[in-house]
Amino acid sequence: MEKLLDITDIMKLLPHRYPFILIDRIVEVVAGEKIVALKNVTINEPFFQGHFPGVPIMPGVLIVEAMAQAGGLLFAVSNPDRKYGDSIYFMGMDKVRFRKPVIPGDQLFFEIKIINMRTKVIKIAGEAKVDGKCVAEAELMATFGEKL
Repeated sequence: MEKLLDITDIMKLLPHRYPFILIDRIVEVVAGEKIVALKNVTINEPFFQGHFPGVPIMPGVLIVEAMAQAGGLLFAVSNPDRKYGDSIYFMGMDKVRFRKPVIPGDQLFFEIKIINMRTKVIKIAGEAKVDGKCVAEAELMATFGEKL
C-alpha cells in the first residue's frame, strides 16, 4: 500500500503536538515494511535559540526522536484497525550514530524500516539523510500504550 500523509493526517495518528511534532510529511510508505518522512529544518525552531547561539545545530536527540515519530507512523499505517492517539514509549536505542550536523535550511529525510513488529511493540532501523547523505542512524524499539 502506498499513501502520502500531510501534517493533518500525521496529527491524527500521533499524539505529539507543537513544538514537539517533528515530522512534516510522509513522502513514501509501504505498510508493514518502510516509511520515508520529511522534516523541513528552519531557523524558527525553538531549540535553535540555545543550541547553539551563532552556530545553530539540530540536537541529535531530536533527530532520533523524529526517527521514532516516523516509526510510530509506520506502525499506525501498518495496523489500521488500532485506535490511535495512544502514548508511545521508547524501550531502547541501539547503534545510534551521528555523522554530520543538521542545520537550518536542511531537508531531513527519515528512511525507516521495520526489523520486528508485534501487537504492541515495534523495532525499527532508521537513517536520517540530508541531500542523500546519511547524517544519523539508529535502531529503535518502542511500545504503544493507552492515553495517560
